[in-house]
Amino acid sequence: METYIMSLDQGTTSSRCILFDKGGNICSMAQKEFTQIYPQPGWVEHDPMEIWSSQLSVAAEAMAKINVNAGQIRGIGITNQRETTIVWDADTGRPVYNAIVWQCRRTADRIEQLKKDGWEQRIKERTGLIPDAYFSASKIAWILEHAVDAREKAEAGKLRFGTVDSWLIWNLTRGKVHATDYTNASRTMLFDIRNLRWDQEILDYFKIPESMLPRVYPSSHLFGMTDVSFLGGEIPIAGAAGDQQAALFGQCCFEEGEVKNTYGTGCFLLMNTGKKIINSSAGLLTTIAATADCDSAVGDAKDAKDCVNYALEGSVFVAGAAIQWLRDGMELVRNAAESERFAAQVEDTDGMYLVPAFAGLGAPYWNPYARGTIVGITRGTSRAHFIRATLESIAYQTADLLHAMEQDSGIGLKSLKVDGGASANDFLMQFQADVIDADTVRPGCIETTALGAAYLAGLAVGYWKDQAEIRANWKPDKTFLPSMDEKKRAALLKGWRRAVKCALAWAEE
Repeated sequence: METYIMSLDQGTTSSRCILFDKGGNICSMAQKEFTQIYPQPGWVEHDPMEIWSSQLSVAAEAMAKINVNAGQIRGIGITNQRETTIVWDADTGRPVYNAIVWQCRRTADRIEQLKKDGWEQRIKERTGLIPDAYFSASKIAWILEHAVDAREKAEAGKLRFGTVDSWLIWNLTRGKVHATDYTNASRTMLFDIRNLRWDQEILDYFKIPESMLPRVYPSSHLFGMTDVSFLGGEIPIAGAAGDQQAALFGQCCFEEGEVKNTYGTGCFLLMNTGKKIINSSAGLLTTIAATADCDSAVGDAKDAKDCVNYALEGSVFVAGAAIQWLRDGMELVRNAAESERFAAQVEDTDGMYLVPAFAGLGAPYWNPYARGTIVGITRGTSRAHFIRATLESIAYQTADLLHAMEQDSGIGLKSLKVDGGASANDFLMQFQADVIDADTVRPGCIETTALGAAYLAGLAVGYWKDQAEIRANWKPDKTFLPSMDEKKRAALLKGWRRAVKCALAWAEE
């Protein structure tokens, strides 16, 4: 009888379930979108009950598609949109407020106050994060201040907080297990990444009772069993990781210096730094990578560093979103695939650069006021030049992040593993290889986030023996080799940096 690992991939706009076999092949998939709630400008919410119901329904659907029963599912791995914050009643299991999504900016003022209070450096040192409304801490504090009776219930030990993985684990086990993993905990801005424990001083600053918080375990761990009523039997929940860390694991970036880039709406670039906690001087985040070489809970670990690997993370705000803009805003292409054809029609951009700072610039520039800029236009600039410059901007931004990572870590890039929708664009991938002067490798399966969660769960239940067996599953679809000469590369990158200066200058009075 064929057996599978189930991956629950709970994203920002949809819930998915994928069943993988021992070869890491997709055997069944189901997906369901859910409602995006925008109560005010800059505010983003989800209904936690809709997240739960949509995730459960796609799990049942994926099993039904290939007529699989619970006995054939060896384990469940969960990967999730990170930082999104849910607070619920411990007795009823009902949320006290909608989930506040990672994109929500309602607590920006609270973060500004934190900086004025002199907490910025302490937050960086303890959590590896740059204080921001992006993370969970200020979102929890907001709910406690604004939801009906939330403060009183929290102080009485009657409320629970969780990122989306915790919420799903709680519901799948019918409230028996309140847990998360190191990767998700490391994105809350409440977790001491050196000692692997909740930081009491930061909790006190935000007035968050520790009784609300989940127990924290390694990403590959037997968290609990699903209640028999949901999927027709008890199934081990054996893996959990935030989406970007799951993708790093799914790309088999197990060793120090291995790097992956996910080309989605934005880009998320992560480098495994091994046991080293690297404090970035370029505004990169230090975070915990998903690892599967330790199985002890917080408080049980004799040496925290034996349990985890760390990672540097950098974000490009606008990547695939720039291609969507070409399609929907500028109407220069009918679909994303067409951008590749147009870009190949010209030899270069004829000196034109586009800096897609539509929402400011992230690392290593960190200027929220920078705006999209186009430079170098001449009478000869064509539609194809414009489209090519937009694609090239994605590769240039990635090159900036990689350069910052190499400087921060002292680790030279060997190759870049890529995934996400825009990684299907061969022109973009070849240009990426050229401007970073390193092999750029696209795997056969680009569903690396879901695959990473599956691998973490499969290792915990013995479905896969070890990481070497998993690495044997990883197969490249295509490797893009750098073919640009050094002089041309240097000139292009110099031009890009001049263009970025123009985008930054626009932000000045």
